[in-house]
Formats: sequence, structure tokens, C-alpha cells
Amino acid sequence: MFTYKIDEKTKLKMLNLNDTEPLFMLTNQSKESLREWLPFIDSTKSSEDTEAFIRGTMKQFSDNNGFQAGIWYEEQIAGVIGFHKIDWNNKSTSLGYWLGKGYEGSGLMTKSVRAFVNHAIGELGLNRVEIRAAEENTKSRAIPERLNFTEEGRIREAEWLCDHYVDHIVYGMLAKDWNESNK
Repeated sequence: MFTYKIDEKTKLKMLNLNDTEPLFMLTNQSKESLREWLPFIDSTKSSEDTEAFIRGTMKQFSDNNGFQAGIWYEEQIAGVIGFHKIDWNNKSTSLGYWLGKGYEGSGLMTKSVRAFVNHAIGELGLNRVEIRAAEENTKSRAIPERLNFTEEGRIREAEWLCDHYVDHIVYGMLAKDWNESNK
């Protein structure tokens, strides 16, 4: 099982069924702040919905298609980060992430994304990591920008959010660039 210690207060741990209640509580408490950018929030109505999500992530891992990890800060779940899927033929993946209310602006996500990119490139041998974020989601876009990802373009009307389409900005990181910038 994947566990990665970031610092004395922070770790990443692959989600398992024991995380159902804490993750549901965090999601439920953070609905208002997450709803703007995450369409699944409104369909997470009970701990059974969270359990189904975790079961899906466990299947994702058993299928060798990546995994989702809880971001734990001071022994409390603060958010989630994970691989959407892994394209083993092209040695590439994309990341998704979110933080619960009260944990934003603390550097947790930047540290977590850095750890996941290190794992993707260093441990899994992938060549490319992509992050897509809604154009107006400046907090989410700040992460790849801070980590020196290359802004590669815009995908018009890429995602339906509640009642409108949003454009996505695509960021990419190649193994050679990551290794060079993290020497």
C-alpha cells in the first residue's frame, strides 16, 4: 500500500475502506467550497457514496491503473490526490486533486503534487504528467505553475460544471524537465 511521508505533519496514504467516514465528513463539510469546481460533490450524499468511490479507487489500483491517496495533515484527512488513469503504452498520466475547507493556502497541495510527480516519474517510470484545470480555477492552476509545469494550451468547453461549460488549461511535465529542475 502506498504511503509517503512528506514531513512531520503531512503524509499521503492510499485510500482504503477505513477512510470512508473521515473522507465523507470532509467532503460534506467542504461542499460549498468544492462545488464550484468538482461536479461529483452534489452526488456525494452519504457515506455509501464515499465507500463506492473508495472501492472504485481500490479497483483502479488492482487494475494497475493508478490510485487515489488521502492527504493527511496532523492525522486528519485534508484532501485527495490521485492519478486519473495511467497510459502505460505512452508512459503518461494525469493528476486530479482537491483540499477540504480550512486546508487551502497551506502549501499542502503543492507538496502533495510534488510527491506524486516524483512517484510517477521516479518509481513508475512515466515520462509525462498532465494537469488540467478550469481556466478560472486560479487556486488549482497555481499548483502546476508553481512546480514549473509547461502551460500547453486550452481545451474549449472541456467540462460541464452544474450549469455551464468551462475551458481547461492543460499543463504538462516531462521526466527530463522534472529531473533537470529537481536536481
